[in-house]
Amino acid sequence: MSESLSPLLTGPSSHSYVSQRLRLHYADWGNPDAPPLLLVHGGRDHCRNWDWVAQELRQDWHVICPDLRGHGDSQWAPDGNYPMDAFVYDLAQLVHQLDLAPVTIIAHSLGGNISSRYTGLFPENVAKLVCIEGLGPSPAVRAEREAAGTRQRFRKWIEDKRAAAQRQVRRYPTIEAAYARMKEENKHLNDEQARHLTVHGVSRNEDGSWSWKFDNYLNVWPVFDLPFEQLTEIWSAITCPTLLLYGADSWASNPEKDGRIAHFSNAQVVEFANAGHWLHHDQFDRFMTTVRDFLAE
Repeated sequence: MSESLSPLLTGPSSHSYVSQRLRLHYADWGNPDAPPLLLVHGGRDHCRNWDWVAQELRQDWHVICPDLRGHGDSQWAPDGNYPMDAFVYDLAQLVHQLDLAPVTIIAHSLGGNISSRYTGLFPENVAKLVCIEGLGPSPAVRAEREAAGTRQRFRKWIEDKRAAAQRQVRRYPTIEAAYARMKEENKHLNDEQARHLTVHGVSRNEDGSWSWKFDNYLNVWPVFDLPFEQLTEIWSAITCPTLLLYGADSWASNPEKDGRIAHFSNAQVVEFANAGHWLHHDQFDRFMTTVRDFLAE
């Protein structure tokens, strides 16, 4: 398997910027005179996850796709900690350093959680927001975690961090083995999607084996985050038109059903049938039509 298996003929250029002493990578699809559009990936993913979307939008937008810290070709946090405030700061620095405001953002999962917080903190900097299953844990999940108590959650975090320190980075003997793992983990992906995501999601080790690029410490969520009432205060400050997308077959909780939509003043929710957490892959044509219509409004 090689990158030539992907049908994409012209890709982006690679660049970097510095945030909190980390060198972070982003892919730039050109067309700098067009309005800026940030595509922000999810957890344990990478910026080239957006290649199909970027190819569709690059003629009308200046598309920029960052690799979050600990992901893709960005540096890992040296202390292995990945709090939400650090991710939000990185995004704020990217917008600031590249002078992108007002920017339009399309973001998935962890990227949506980051981007929705940034948009609430700096509503004047975001023109429109598309958030794919990116509001973080549902109220039910939050309540379950909090019911365990602060001491128990804190102790478990220490145990999980210690376990992560002992874990060896998984090595695959061939890139085909990594591709098989990608297919196993994401059953909605077709073969072409899985190949492309694998090619850009692994790096080769000195012994010839292959490993995923993301930091294993990302599997351990911070023990503390903003209380729900403070998070909703940030959401309530979002002023731009906001599109919240959810897959009917996903584990993520739909905000129209769990009540979180009440904290958004200018948002609509669209649920995609026959789609899971990566609905922008599972129902690509419908996703692009929905996004184009929203951006054209």
